[in-house]
This record gives sequence, C-alpha cells and structure tokens, in this order.
Amino acid sequence: MKRNGSATWNGGLKDGQGRFSVGSGVIKDLKYGFRSRFENEPGTNPEELIAAAHASCFSMALSGQLGERGINPQAIETTCAITLENMSLTTSALRTTVKARGADRAKVEEAAAAAKAGCPISKVLKLEISLDLTVEV
Repeated sequence: MKRNGSATWNGGLKDGQGRFSVGSGVIKDLKYGFRSRFENEPGTNPEELIAAAHASCFSMALSGQLGERGINPQAIETTCAITLENMSLTTSALRTTVKARGADRAKVEEAAAAAKAGCPISKVLKLEISLDLTVEV
C-alpha cells in the first residue's frame, strides 16, 4: 500500500508560500508558509501534520492492542504535541484518555506501551516519545 502527498513552494523562505495536498483529495491546496510554521500565524505546517498523524496512528494501534487483550474501548482520545527545536523534531508528547468500562487497568497500560512502540508513525519518528495515559474504567 502506498499513500501520496504533494507540495509546491513559490518564492523565498520568508516571503514565499506553499500549498500541499494529499492523494485522497481530502486535503487539497492547503496553504503553509514561514509565518504559519515559525511565527504562530494562523495556518498549518508540517509539524502539525506529523502531530495529527501520530495521534491518529497511536489511537488505532491502541485499539488493536486493547482488542488483543479482550478489551473493547468505548473511546480513545489522543492529542499529540510535536516539538521543533534548532531545526530538529525533538519530542512527541502523546496524551491519551481511554474509556473502557470494566477493563483491567494494568492490561490497558500494557496495551498502551505496546501501541506506543509499535504504531508505524512511532517507528518512523527518531525522537523522544512520551505518553500521558488516563484510564477511565
């Protein structure tokens, strides 16, 4: 399976701007630029997309790991904060709440650790990954 994305950039680093799209067409010609990446101007940036990818990948991986342990969660809610320092991604901080009525808390924690190590986005990121897990049983 292959997934595709594309981007264009026009102009210089600080005065230029780019647009990106994903192969499915769900995201098409979304603007990004220096100010939305480095100066908190409204808009998106590559790090924000990586954060969304990591949060969604981890949530799916956790659902699979819970299922292997006989736990069917009502909900998994994950946020991710990617840190960019000195032109390097340094940390990915996952914050997850699992709602799984009657679940064994130790099994949920075990599943979360396995998902953190095993999700494809975690595997490709060469940075420190932290997990703040809340379990509602």
